[in-house]
Amino acid sequence: MSNTTLERITIEPKVSAKACVIWLHGLGDSGAGFAPIVPALGLGEDHAIRFVFPHAPEQAVTINGGYVMRAWYDIKSMDLHDRADLSGVLQSEQQILTLIAEQIASGIPSENIVLAGFSQGGVMSLFTALRLDKKLAGIMALSCYLPSGDALPEALADTNKTTAILQHHGVDDEVVPLSAGSLAHELLKKSGFATSWTTYNMGHSVVPEQIRDISNWLQAVLSHVK
Repeated sequence: MSNTTLERITIEPKVSAKACVIWLHGLGDSGAGFAPIVPALGLGEDHAIRFVFPHAPEQAVTINGGYVMRAWYDIKSMDLHDRADLSGVLQSEQQILTLIAEQIASGIPSENIVLAGFSQGGVMSLFTALRLDKKLAGIMALSCYLPSGDALPEALADTNKTTAILQHHGVDDEVVPLSAGSLAHELLKKSGFATSWTTYNMGHSVVPEQIRDISNWLQAVLSHVK
């Protein structure tokens, strides 16, 4: 996995972009998996939010028999404490930091950027944002866990201590146990991060009720963008 700029799908608003949501997909998916969610969010014709859906690099994934697929990091075990390959997590973090830097260079301040992700992408959104030295508008972590299992990442930054964190999980998640997401939430809460936790009657997926809640949350954390 290299640190070259990630390929991505970018959806521009009809007006000049003043905010950006960087949305990271799950294992084996691509940016195309979540791109259709933009119209479903019902943000209105005049919203000024650019959506960026990057594609993770392709690599062999151990738990899938070494099959090559898009992944933010290798998964070596289903055990929560040994699930995420940290070297891969750190490489992807650098690529995500490059995406954030690109948006800042384009004129969108970090305070107008939301880092979002589902499953593996949610793991990366949490890990990257918790260590980031730039203030974000919000952090979205859907159906995911912390790469360090039952501990917060090392080299935590306080910059996003008060940044809104949205955590969602399905009560019947067959891929990432509800307990893994709940543990991440409790660790964040005990450490003073501004996190909210909502569960839905679903598996490892996204449901319409949740999309409505995401829309409301996005509009709230970006309400300062005019």
